[in-house]
Amino acid sequence: MDAGETFLSCAVNVEWTTPQGSIIRKINYKSASLRLIRNEFREMFMEIGSEKNAAIRLALKGINVFKKFMAEGKASIKFQEVGCTLFLSNAPPTNLVSFLRTIFVKMTGDKDRQSNVTPSKQTMRAKLLSGKAQAFEEVSPVTIADMSNAKSKISKSTVTTPSPPRKRKADSESRGPAPKKLYSPSPLTTHSSLNCEQQRVLEACLGGKNIFFTGSAGTGKSYLLKRIVTALPPDVTVPTASTGVAACHIGGTTLHAFAGIGDGSGSVENLCERALKMPLITQKWKKCKHLIIDEISMVDGAYFEKLEAVARYVRKNDKPFGGIQLILCGDFLQLPPVVEKSKNGKKFCFQSPCWDKCIELCFELKEVHRQTDQEFISILNSIRIGRVTKEISDRLLGTARQKIESDGILATRLCSHTNDSKMINNSKLRDLEGEEKVFMSQDSDNATNILDNQTVAPSKLILKVGAQVMLLKNINVNAGLVNGARGVIVRFDDGFPVVRFKNKKEYTARAERWYVKNSSGSLLCRRQVPLNLAWAFSIHKSQGLTLDCVEMSLSKIFEAGQAYVALSRAQSLDTLRVLDFDSRHVWADPNVLEFYQRFRRRLQQMELIPLGRPLSSKTNKKLKLREILQKQMNKK
Repeated sequence: MDAGETFLSCAVNVEWTTPQGSIIRKINYKSASLRLIRNEFREMFMEIGSEKNAAIRLALKGINVFKKFMAEGKASIKFQEVGCTLFLSNAPPTNLVSFLRTIFVKMTGDKDRQSNVTPSKQTMRAKLLSGKAQAFEEVSPVTIADMSNAKSKISKSTVTTPSPPRKRKADSESRGPAPKKLYSPSPLTTHSSLNCEQQRVLEACLGGKNIFFTGSAGTGKSYLLKRIVTALPPDVTVPTASTGVAACHIGGTTLHAFAGIGDGSGSVENLCERALKMPLITQKWKKCKHLIIDEISMVDGAYFEKLEAVARYVRKNDKPFGGIQLILCGDFLQLPPVVEKSKNGKKFCFQSPCWDKCIELCFELKEVHRQTDQEFISILNSIRIGRVTKEISDRLLGTARQKIESDGILATRLCSHTNDSKMINNSKLRDLEGEEKVFMSQDSDNATNILDNQTVAPSKLILKVGAQVMLLKNINVNAGLVNGARGVIVRFDDGFPVVRFKNKKEYTARAERWYVKNSSGSLLCRRQVPLNLAWAFSIHKSQGLTLDCVEMSLSKIFEAGQAYVALSRAQSLDTLRVLDFDSRHVWADPNVLEFYQRFRRRLQQMELIPLGRPLSSKTNKKLKLREILQKQMNKK
């Protein structure tokens, strides 16, 4: 578990007000460093400093913390005794949560000590007579003992004021972490949930390097990407993806919406001029410091090349991508770009000459999280590179006889064509007796078309008792109510569908929220029941899903990697049924295989290259403190 940060870099607005609320002084910092320090009397202060301004020190006493928007890198801290409020913004969300947690834990401990220790006359006299400048030192990192002490005090009044109470359940879904998140493990700050190879990628990103990381299906690429997004300053970080659904997964927008060059048709010169004529697009390009692209494998080479040229032109910077840090993620052995092979042969973006100029470091995630069966993992690794032995073929053909249905839950049929899956679902729903229940989504104004393309939740959902459905959101991971879980509608309670899942759990599906960003960066919201019909699903739309009851016909496969994507959705061989396996339906693109051969040679060479930029003395000191703390935790 992350122990807490004692430093924070972000934008800060400082305001001093009268008791009546009138502002009497104001300082704005575009970039400031916040530091937690103590004086020789063990009193804790927050120091706000920058290169241009003298440091401000505020005693950490009687503060109110408003943290509703921590996940967006924003918070405010009110120092009531001196009438001063800090408005924090553009803070890396992980660092912000950790920083506020440290304040909470340390102040809880201080309050506990102060209530049990009466200051001696000598200490009080020393404070009054001290004419010299106070000596300050940095606050020590949070220990496990500190965390345990803070948790034990939560039933008592705390030194921070929680966010306003949540009046309605629907409101709670859009709020940031509750006060408890400051002393409990937070999904934003739980570093222990990253394995070593994922941690290396995160450190390279924080070191400012242009990186590409890949990995087979189920190695946690999207999960890591979400962690990277929350570790960077929100105002200058743009998370994008080549598809709308992938963009929704990481809380971003589509690459095409961000770039402002449409589908990239036309000459580079025309596209550059087009982008420059749109002030909003130009502003976004100039403001961006970190560009994240998920599913880079589905971006074609010609488009990537034009994108890079537009970035240099609009930003008036000749460095690759105009000096923007690139963080690219994808698996070229999965689905390829949905375009005709261009005349210049640049179907994949790694075939563009600017690829090697843009990418400094590359990584491969190898630890598979989706499947635990080593036999199945080995089969998938072979199919991923287009290699099918007789043993593999026999094993997959054997699954055709498996009975994987149970308790009225049928297997989801994965189809190579979207229209086939729609036709199967509509036909099966019509065959069911009983009354239809229609659930219409509640969307942001005039955003239905965008939300249809960028979210998995349908705008119109028709259900009946007996309908086969799939859960579209992680509701309760411990209970198995996860994205992709299969179930059947057993009844309706108060108008809401009740689903019985394969693990026997029942769940009343109430509306959930999905957020996406439009081309201007504004948040759009869809509110809908988190279910979809699941007699059939398309292979393209199944990317990122883990299915616990799935069958497939691979006879209509038309793309390299499509068979691998379909098979790798299954959780295990025991929950999979392949109806007509033929090794001719499995192949990998020769250009991609050649790329990965070069890629792995580069990985071997990279082992000797230090990651990230040279560390400052402050960062070095911080890392040493973390190392000491980690050793303490290991001993315990």
